[in-house]
Amino acid sequence: MAGALTLMIIRHAEKPGQEWPGPGLTEKGEANEKSLVIRGWERAGAWAALFGSGLGGRDYPAPSALFACRPEGSSSQRASDTLLPLSTRLGMEIDLSFAQGEEDRLMDEILKLSGVALICWEHKRIGEGILPLIPVEPGVLVPAHWPSDRFDVVLRFDRLAGADSFSFRQLCPRLLSGDSERGI
Repeated sequence: MAGALTLMIIRHAEKPGQEWPGPGLTEKGEANEKSLVIRGWERAGAWAALFGSGLGGRDYPAPSALFACRPEGSSSQRASDTLLPLSTRLGMEIDLSFAQGEEDRLMDEILKLSGVALICWEHKRIGEGILPLIPVEPGVLVPAHWPSDRFDVVLRFDRLAGADSFSFRQLCPRLLSGDSERGI
């Protein structure tokens, strides 16, 4: 019997080449094109405050498991960078066992869990590789893709204990200036 599971999905934070200027930087401030820009690090810190402090209330519970795509073999380390401040705040490791293209294995593992899991992934692979694998309640519409210019949305799925499917809602916490109040 499946346990209760809240699954939250975010995309990695802002990257070089988008509307936010500056080079990608590691958490130590070293230039790295596979890392986040300063705006992305600001968002990563805001996610850490939202999910890691209780400030977000019941809509944004503290995760009991963190997942990001493995940087090795990936075009970026932005997903793990995005979760790094939250990981540090919670004293919890980020599970980097799964690479882009291994979303089926990722979801096989996550759907066995109970508690609260937070996934941070590359936006195209969220739409193509993760969302189609989440069994939602009949009639529930889930976005088919994640727009390349949106970094500010949480996709939240909730499964009750013993249930086979998830309810769904989009959350727009508006953490940084310019964030939208509309879902994707």
